[in-house]
Amino acid sequence: MSPATTGTFLLTVYTLLSKVHSDRNVYPSAGVLFVHVLEREYFKGEFPPYPKPGEVSNDPITFNTNLMGYPDRPGWLRYIQRTPYSDGVLYGSPTAENVGKPTIIEITAYNRRTFETARHNLIINIMSAEEFPLPYQAEFFIKNMNVEEMLASEVLGDFLGAVKNVWQPERLNAINITSALDRGGRVPLPINDMKEGVYVMVGADVAFSSCLREVENPQNQLRCSQEMEPVITCDKKFRTQFYIDWCKISLVDKTKHVSTYQEVVRGEGILPDGGEYKPPSDSLKSRDYYTDFLVTLAVPSAVALVLFLILAYIMCCRREGVIQLVHHSSIQKSTKELRDMSKNREIAWPLSTLPVFHPVTGELIPPMHTDNYDSTNMPLMQTQQNLPHQTQIPQQQTTGDFRLTTFQRFEVNGIPEERKLTEAMSL
Repeated sequence: MSPATTGTFLLTVYTLLSKVHSDRNVYPSAGVLFVHVLEREYFKGEFPPYPKPGEVSNDPITFNTNLMGYPDRPGWLRYIQRTPYSDGVLYGSPTAENVGKPTIIEITAYNRRTFETARHNLIINIMSAEEFPLPYQAEFFIKNMNVEEMLASEVLGDFLGAVKNVWQPERLNAINITSALDRGGRVPLPINDMKEGVYVMVGADVAFSSCLREVENPQNQLRCSQEMEPVITCDKKFRTQFYIDWCKISLVDKTKHVSTYQEVVRGEGILPDGGEYKPPSDSLKSRDYYTDFLVTLAVPSAVALVLFLILAYIMCCRREGVIQLVHHSSIQKSTKELRDMSKNREIAWPLSTLPVFHPVTGELIPPMHTDNYDSTNMPLMQTQQNLPHQTQIPQQQTTGDFRLTTFQRFEVNGIPEERKLTEAMSL
């Protein structure tokens, strides 16, 4: 057998063995913190070492976890992985509702260098705890830790040991761990190696110690309200490794906890319980929406058409005041013409307003009115009166006598009008 054939055979056998051992079973207890580390070294064997022979590959690997048949994990299970070069961690606190029901988590590993994938199954068999929940629970907020650091077994063991020295219980379990970011905390500044903080809840079977009760003193409550650090005698037992914010500690006594459950009385505003949602079957009959479509469009269109016809009849066939409109139009037209005439001041004065001269003396006689004289009230023909600017000329009567005829001297276009006077003198 050639070396190439031998290598291919061994690779095939290793792949089959890895597939056989891909499913892993774990047995957490309800009400107790569950931590499962997704080690990169465990999944590296699923990807062939493409670098040179003898070199250890350090490919970036990320993980995706979900409940089998669903796109996400169960509500009690969380996952965290800081970088593609660090291990992933599944953690959470199982509930009593999941006891006896195996939970299958699909773990898909992605090689970010070769874009290959490998899938394993994690079977979580939740067991019932001896005493669940523990009656006395305390939640600590640790400032100088991140959640993945606290999930490490040795760090979590050191913290539980410090709590046990202070509390002195017979049974002590870690119930849950939550990142401060999941509680609405801010992302810390990247200076001085600041941490995001983590909440750790522990439970015990004995009452809280006097040291833990010190946080409830009025003096310490006042200091917390003033954003000052309270005085706790047992704080020095944690300070060596854990910096605890005592103002955020929470003590819960389940033995004194009164249930606030109230029976719901169904009445107005409360819908009846319809049970679980049942999707419709695949054998549904098709429905024709053509009639609904026509009704939806035809009824509004018909109403709009009727309203349009009524409005058109009122505006076109029932109009009143046509004569008034015509009269108004004629008045408006006349007003416009008068305004145009008032704007034109270059029109020649009437002949009766032009300057004249005396027919006997030849003196120039000024006009009968000044420029600012209102000529609108003056008649065009003056009455026959003996005015100072008139000349009386004798005129022969039918019986041989003469009578006087009055003529007024005037100019037409600057030329004195004397023809009438000459004709009168020649008589």
